[in-house]
Amino acid sequence: MDAQHKVKRSSIWNVAFAQNGTGAPPGYFAPNSTGVFMTHGFETLLVQPFGYDGFRVRAWPFRAPDASQISFIYDPPLEGPENGQPVGMNFDTRVNGSHFFALRNGNTIVKTFGDAGDTAGGNYRLAFYRVEANGSETLLTSEYRPLKSINPRYYYWPGPGYEFSAEFSWSTGPDEQIYGTGTQQDHLVNKKGSVIDMVNFNTHIPTPVFMSSRGYGFIWNSAAQGRMEFGPLRNRITAASTTLVDYTIFSAPVGDYDNLQQKISALTGRAPQPPDFSLGYLHSKLRYENQTEVLLLAQNFVKYNIPVSLIVIDYQSWAHQGDWALQADLWPDIPYMTEYVKNLTGAEMMASLWPSVEDASVNYAEMQQQGLLAATRSGPGTTDSWNGSYIRNYDATNPRARAFLWDQLDMNYYQKGIKNFWIDQADGGALGEAYENNGQSNYIQSLPFPLPDVLYAAGTQMSAGKLYPWAHQAAIEEGLRNATNSQMGEPCEYLSLSRSGYIGSQRFCSMIWSGDTTAVWETLSAQVATGLSAASTGWGWWTLDAGGFQADPTVYWSNNIDEPQYRQLYVRWLQWTTFIPFMRNHGSRACNFQDAYTCNNEPWVYGASNTPIIASYIRLRYQLGPYVKALFNQFHLSGRMIMRPLFMDFSLTDPNINNLTALNTNVTTQQYMFGPRILVTPVTLPNVTSWSVYLPKTSSANGTQPWTYWWTNQTYAGGQTVTVPTPLEHIPVFHLGSRADIFSANVF
Repeated sequence: MDAQHKVKRSSIWNVAFAQNGTGAPPGYFAPNSTGVFMTHGFETLLVQPFGYDGFRVRAWPFRAPDASQISFIYDPPLEGPENGQPVGMNFDTRVNGSHFFALRNGNTIVKTFGDAGDTAGGNYRLAFYRVEANGSETLLTSEYRPLKSINPRYYYWPGPGYEFSAEFSWSTGPDEQIYGTGTQQDHLVNKKGSVIDMVNFNTHIPTPVFMSSRGYGFIWNSAAQGRMEFGPLRNRITAASTTLVDYTIFSAPVGDYDNLQQKISALTGRAPQPPDFSLGYLHSKLRYENQTEVLLLAQNFVKYNIPVSLIVIDYQSWAHQGDWALQADLWPDIPYMTEYVKNLTGAEMMASLWPSVEDASVNYAEMQQQGLLAATRSGPGTTDSWNGSYIRNYDATNPRARAFLWDQLDMNYYQKGIKNFWIDQADGGALGEAYENNGQSNYIQSLPFPLPDVLYAAGTQMSAGKLYPWAHQAAIEEGLRNATNSQMGEPCEYLSLSRSGYIGSQRFCSMIWSGDTTAVWETLSAQVATGLSAASTGWGWWTLDAGGFQADPTVYWSNNIDEPQYRQLYVRWLQWTTFIPFMRNHGSRACNFQDAYTCNNEPWVYGASNTPIIASYIRLRYQLGPYVKALFNQFHLSGRMIMRPLFMDFSLTDPNINNLTALNTNVTTQQYMFGPRILVTPVTLPNVTSWSVYLPKTSSANGTQPWTYWWTNQTYAGGQTVTVPTPLEHIPVFHLGSRADIFSANVF
């Protein structure tokens, strides 16, 4: 293990048990247990110390799972007392549900207990505690079962096969706050009170990884679809179809969220360092139709003296879905195009691909014959429709299908100079909308058909659907790593852009973006919370469509580049992207004056008065390049978040941050730190010239640090709300320390 991935922290593993179910005498801990194997009727639990301060719990009824079980966590973790040795299914203690046992791993303890009112000695529920500095124990959570309620570990068999459904519940309280869970367009950072369906679709990437304000982290290690529920007294996670329940839980001192993120990334993967070009301005629109348009685009970036680092060719640039090649008559000389763009602007190029294959594709027959296409449990196997064709998706869970896909991309793109890939529609199941009949007709979309019950090499959509986007990202990762002769975890030369992901997606050279959002102010506001939830889940490689992707049909000016209302929204959205992990411009645009096949989306098309503002923020992004690179380096080394909700840095120094009744909730969903020095508060309303910002209380070795407003250099003390001028050219940004240190990345 790389020395940079090690932490110095003591960890003690202990086990104790007694036969009478009444507990154990003082001094009952025996050192160095590898785990407890508990049988309770037809059910088996395996509880093992895992990583620093954590446990892995696996549970199954009747039949033990086989070795092919899908897992998203590393065994052993990247950091932990395992010292590089796999834990596997090892244990040294057997008990039954009448026996008390307790295990300690570092500062976390798991104990068993019985039902409320149980006097028969039953000890078959699990409870997790943190050991405090003074030796006391604080309950983190326990399996939830009030007297005469449904079991906290609940199984049932809805179909004819062995796979079962599972519902597991843990105790919580009304004041607990939950951070993470992937991304949803819900304006929330604290997911308390939410019910989240675990099925991926456009803009919705539910992922069962979260941190609790009580000081613990949780990973539900399953590829099954299901649901997350965070109620006032019970947290519950369900799996629709599985053969194993598998989760990890680990603790840290209250308020030490960096500690929890370090453990999450040690279990699920550390992000590599991105290529330098990806930290600049990334440009695309829906869509450049041919090679000539791209050459003219490059010339215009030079004409307007605006830097660009990536130019993207979007979808339907192919003759048929599943060709995984640019249409030859529209893109006649790809090597010339990529070399011309590179020499003129310095920019790399990216091309879009979809997972869908239509029967007119040159690859359909071979993939069908080789079993590389996903099927369905009934019917002819088609999973969706698009543009007049019924299609089937390639099976990303099949290693042979992933290799076939990369062979086409390598031959048709990579070897010709396009080495970055946009894996759109990556959600799995259908083409990623929350309904069937996608794109077949504007008049009959969103009929209430059930989503397709897809069959993959790894299982069904119900049992393995959450694997699909992750495996799709892996297909590009595997191909790029082979092409560049590099190993996972090493710096990335090239990358992918994905509309979806899952547990540990940060381990790939792959950006996740927030999907096809609408071009209105309310959606801009929602993206701030979405980005913070992505960060809390462990995804530092996050981005979005500046300006929103598509029109809101209820707003006449939405996404129209010639309307002043949208121009204002676009400027506010674009300036915000300067302060997120990747600055990316994309979208489908409307226009009143059209001079191309599709309406323009370039920095210079939003009005003469707005072009200098847009260009200034693109140039500022390049000035911040060393700072952004340093943030990604810290994320690579320890999982330290780049976009940082205020609770990350100020929950211990500013009691207001955790008190939503004393502080406007917008502060916790619309403000964040971009790294350790920059406080960002996007403007999310039209026609404003001033904006109120809460400045958290700070602390340093020399006392409290003042906040400096980026645009006026005026300083303010923390712990107060201030109102600052925000003309269209200014986003509310404050910084700690000197701006020179920020530009030079002297911040850690």
